[in-house]
Amino acid sequence: MSKSSLVLIVLLAMFLGACEENHEQIEVESPNGSLSLKFDVEGDQSPTYSLNYKGLSVIKPSELGFSFQGEKDLAGELDIVSIDEKSINEKWEMPWGEKREVSNIYNELTVGLKERKAPGRSFFVVFCLYDDGLGFRYEFPKQNGMDSVYITEENTEFRLNGDHKCFWGPGDWDIYEHLYTTSNFSEIDAQSYIPHTNLAQTNIPFNAVNTPISMITDEGLHLSFHEANLSNYSGMTLLVDTAELMMKSCLVGSNNHDYKVALKPPFVTPWRSIQLSEDAGGLIESDLIVNLNDPNKIGDVSWFVPKKYIGIWWDMHLNRKTWDLASGNHGATTEYAKELIDFAAEHNIKGLLVEGWNTGWEHWIGFEDREGVFDFVTPYPDYDLTEVAKYGKEKGVELIMHHETSAATETYTKQLDTAYALMKSLGIHSVKTGYVGKILPKGEYHHGQYMVKHYEDVLKKAAENEVAVIAHEPIKATGKRRTYPNAVAREGLRGQEFNAWAGDGGNPPEHLPIVAFTRMLAGPIDFTPGIFNIKLDPYRPNNQVNTTISQQLALYVVINSPVQMAADLITNYEGHPAFQFIEDVPVNWEQTKVLNGEIGDYVSIARQERGSENWFVGGITDEHARKMDISFDFLPKDQKYTATIYHDADDAHWDKNPLAYKIDTMEVDQNTVLPIKLAAGGGFAISLIQK
Repeated sequence: MSKSSLVLIVLLAMFLGACEENHEQIEVESPNGSLSLKFDVEGDQSPTYSLNYKGLSVIKPSELGFSFQGEKDLAGELDIVSIDEKSINEKWEMPWGEKREVSNIYNELTVGLKERKAPGRSFFVVFCLYDDGLGFRYEFPKQNGMDSVYITEENTEFRLNGDHKCFWGPGDWDIYEHLYTTSNFSEIDAQSYIPHTNLAQTNIPFNAVNTPISMITDEGLHLSFHEANLSNYSGMTLLVDTAELMMKSCLVGSNNHDYKVALKPPFVTPWRSIQLSEDAGGLIESDLIVNLNDPNKIGDVSWFVPKKYIGIWWDMHLNRKTWDLASGNHGATTEYAKELIDFAAEHNIKGLLVEGWNTGWEHWIGFEDREGVFDFVTPYPDYDLTEVAKYGKEKGVELIMHHETSAATETYTKQLDTAYALMKSLGIHSVKTGYVGKILPKGEYHHGQYMVKHYEDVLKKAAENEVAVIAHEPIKATGKRRTYPNAVAREGLRGQEFNAWAGDGGNPPEHLPIVAFTRMLAGPIDFTPGIFNIKLDPYRPNNQVNTTISQQLALYVVINSPVQMAADLITNYEGHPAFQFIEDVPVNWEQTKVLNGEIGDYVSIARQERGSENWFVGGITDEHARKMDISFDFLPKDQKYTATIYHDADDAHWDKNPLAYKIDTMEVDQNTVLPIKLAAGGGFAISLIQK
């Protein structure tokens, strides 16, 4: 370890025979010495930690501890009883993702603590210090007098060193489908946030924010606060104290009991994480969140093949077709599914999502009692599931199953065995799950311990049947894709569909340049890009997508996911020159480089196709037009590439002229610098094919 020192400010009665105060301080540095952490126990006070980056305070001394139901808080009057330190330097391979090889290099400090007085509870705090951030968690061993633990709050603090510029979403206990707000920390007011009520799910009980929340300090340091390895615990929001410039953990609760988490020792909490970088791109390139998760528990997942897909989905959001059969305009028919399979097979698209295929959609939302509504094995009479699966297999197009639960968790749990066995029998290896509505049983929230356990149980059952899960209305991504690599993507943000029906104008142009540096840090996103009919004519005359068509192409590179939808109607793709990029772009990567970016403004990302020397580049901007120079210095030396550049035309604009674009072709190499203009709300997409 580069530096580890135990500083004893020894005023210890047991050695000196006097009744004086105990003060112990431990300091540890990251592998390259840029980050340093101090852990402090002083007298009867709660233990604290602080974090510095190159001598600059990042986190001021911040308290650690717990509150329990029926027991006194676990806070002050603690002694350090053990100190363990070790250094880890290892590599592991992602079976799919934004890179193949991941380096996991950190210095670990484990501090054992015990109460001086009865009941004498003991626990550990484990710190993993990386060069680009910190992860820490609590570990409770099995011990006498602690058979069960009922946590009412985890009192973990994050005391900031300034009034940072923040990019935040409100601490909703049910959804993450909000726009981000940009403000100074002292101006955060989550409870005055205007909630969207389309899905009747919002619950923002405190002035708290969801994670990841990203920040920029006055010194230009970029920070992001999140959690990793969330398992059998409650999701964490961060309570905001604008006066003290402090955040404090605020776990998602339940209306069915007074505690927020119930556990039996031994147990560990999720990791609390702080990522930092001198530039915004470093946040995206960080592997800290996945590294803080356990290694793969399910073994080989070669049965899941990353893919692009089309679907019977956007039709419904445009009111062109419906999910239910009774309307007389049902979307999920055998005939339509086969038409889409034919198109997919012709255009290098390997998946088809069919929503509204199963019985129950007539009573799925707006009803108080939704248990027993959906049947996950019985199709509507106009949809021959077996025939569609067989037809797709013959054409090289695999079905993606859809399980909308309407948040009726008990119904879904009872049908997991039969539903996933059916998928396995048909050779279907992916499912999109949904949890629209208030959670049943009543009183539970999407992000509480009950649902965290449910989401993980579904992942395990899916893995048993060689099924990958694309979760909508999910618990937040916390890197569990390392442990369960069948957790391939999830929603967990305000997605593309809001552009079709939200009454607030849809997602503004700044939305995705914020998402790239906030939500995307948590893990892969099922965003559904590729809308070419930007004005949604003639179906939604009062709505539109607030980007140019070039930005829709760029999202296939910028937004990370091993499953990417070509979301528009296939009639809008047929014969369209820009669709060639969607045909060509892969979704599985050898490595990723962030070329430039600022949170909420713009970002450009280059990714190398896994298994080839080809690269793809995507760049997007907010409502401001920009000029930038794209250097291809990431390309291998002495190699020539054919660059096909899809970019905004000179008169393009996300609202006034969103369909104006150009396609240019040129030869490039490592020394090429390409000047490029991004229109307001625009972007560019480049394929780089080795010659």
